[in-house]
Amino acid sequence: MWIYILVAVFIASGIKIVQEYERGVRFTLGRFSGIINPGLRFVIPIIQTWQKVDIRIKVIDVPDQDAITRDNVSIKVNAVLYFRVLEAEKAIIKVEHYGYAVSQLAQTTMRDVVGEVSLDDLLSKRDSVSSKIKIIVDKATDPWGIKVESVELKHVELPENLKRVIGKEAEAEREKRAVIIKASGEVIAADNMAKAAKILATGPGALHLRTLQSINDISSDKSNTVIFAVPLEILRDI
Repeated sequence: MWIYILVAVFIASGIKIVQEYERGVRFTLGRFSGIINPGLRFVIPIIQTWQKVDIRIKVIDVPDQDAITRDNVSIKVNAVLYFRVLEAEKAIIKVEHYGYAVSQLAQTTMRDVVGEVSLDDLLSKRDSVSSKIKIIVDKATDPWGIKVESVELKHVELPENLKRVIGKEAEAEREKRAVIIKASGEVIAADNMAKAAKILATGPGALHLRTLQSINDISSDKSNTVIFAVPLEILRDI
């Protein structure tokens, strides 16, 4: 009776359930002996051991890193990294705590890449900087059976004094554009006025019609007092 109970316990302890998003890495007497696919599986107790590996895409929040750009500006930068395990056996056999290893590699790589670009390029070309970090980390993690899907720079923190300088520069740029637009408008207005003056000067009666129109516009407001200067020649003829 006891033998049957022991056999049942022995068999039950070897039954394993592997989820669809998991893979099992099986070891027989300490040696790698295969991958356990999803479903109900059996691992021989004592003789065999196994480790589960989640093959879903994982997200690593790369913490703030102090870095110095190529033009010697001290900044802090952080990022987010997406990766997944392609080969479960390598992720277990080739590296210890693969998630931690990827995080550390991403941190050092981010500092190195930021140090190779200027501050202007870092701020204006984040996509290319992120892509370069992704390529380097992906290549370094290939032996671990890991695929880096993407790396995205989240935030670049500048020193306070540099923020003020950039703010003043942006304000000066806006003022410059405003002056240019205003000057351009004045040039167009002056050109139109010159054309109008030429037409009024050459057209018979055009100036008188313009004068009458101006008087009519002014007289529409009863609060205005209009003083109309009559040429002396007309007064002498009366």
